[in-house]
Formats: sequence, C-alpha cells, structure tokens
Amino acid sequence: MAAKVEIYTWMTCPFCIRAKGLLNKKGVEFVEYSIDGDEAARAKMADRANGRRSLPQIFINDRHIGGCDDIHALESQGKLDELLAASIRE
Repeated sequence: MAAKVEIYTWMTCPFCIRAKGLLNKKGVEFVEYSIDGDEAARAKMADRANGRRSLPQIFINDRHIGGCDDIHALESQGKLDELLAASIRE
C-alpha cells in the first residue's frame, strides 16, 4: 500500500503548483484540498500544520512535512522516496 499524501493548496499559488509538479513527476497519487478563500478550511489546515498558514501544506501518512521548499529539500536529500514508500501504520 502506498503512502497517504495530502496537500492543501490555492489554485493559483506558484509554490502549490511546484509542489504538486514534484509529486506528479514521481507518480504519486495525492488528495488535494483546494482552500481558496475558505477561512474555515485554512484554520483546520493550520491546526494540523502546527499553526502554519502558508500554502501549500503537505502531509504524508498524517505526518506534517511542511511546504514546497520542505518537500523539495526532502527530495534533494534523498529522503522523500522513503517517506512515500512507507504505508500508513495502523
């Protein structure tokens, strides 16, 4: 079973587009929460993301990864594939 990947985005956010591009390039299926203008959804995201309100916010197996720079840093460090290969623990 593949990792559960979730990403909170705005449709026109260049960082969101870049993060989704990396996931798409790697063939990763993800759930996207497009929260344009939805303050209730953004508040829920911030609760999950330890108060971070910037976009995107990315979660792998319910673990907060961070934003666009964070996921690209994991990729350049060779750590992203390991996270994506791990299935969610029951």
